[in-house]
Amino acid sequence: MNGLEKLAAEAGRELEDAPALEILRWAADTFGERFCVTASMADAVVAHLASRVRPGVDVVFLDTGYHFPETIGTRDAVGAVMDVRVLTLTPRRSVAEQDAEFGPQLYERDPDLCCRMRKVEPLAEGLAGYDAWATGLRRDESPTRAGTPVVGWDARRGKVKVAPIARWTEADVDAYVAEHGVLVNPLLMDGYTSVGCAPCTRRTLTGEDARAGRWAGTGKTECGLHG
Repeated sequence: MNGLEKLAAEAGRELEDAPALEILRWAADTFGERFCVTASMADAVVAHLASRVRPGVDVVFLDTGYHFPETIGTRDAVGAVMDVRVLTLTPRRSVAEQDAEFGPQLYERDPDLCCRMRKVEPLAEGLAGYDAWATGLRRDESPTRAGTPVVGWDARRGKVKVAPIARWTEADVDAYVAEHGVLVNPLLMDGYTSVGCAPCTRRTLTGEDARAGRWAGTGKTECGLHG
């Protein structure tokens, strides 16, 4: 176990019951400019929280080329009104270049490969200059996320991974958004409970878990960014 991994394990235990702001303050104080927030722009809750403890914090956004217009609009609004620095990552291939090389609608034929090229690889490159990154993962979102630590070790990338709202519920998120007027993707008011790439995301039905609208009918539950 290297030094960063040991640090993550200790912090995960010590901060398990800490408020989100305290978790983020620890990360910002520990890593400084080598700490960033990643955001899918479903909402800006973690970016807002991080900006309170580290104004001007880097917020990393993956522009896959397949996003809803509302998601791009949310990204632009976050950069305009919040005290953060939005950094947009893009895949090595444009959608047209990917279609030419692999055929159109790769997301239907091989969604794992599409996610790897348009999400996983760009994020790995984009995080190269950081030692720690924060994400908005919550334990209540799906069974695959139920064990998410508030601070853990991202072994694949060799970085500390911070999930400051892991213990929050959807009600906690809604209350924070209402209290602070946090920007939210308009699609969340239109039947979507999780927002990803447009071709692979549908509205959720009553009783479904929050991520049921992602890759519906394929058996795929994660894009690969989180394991």
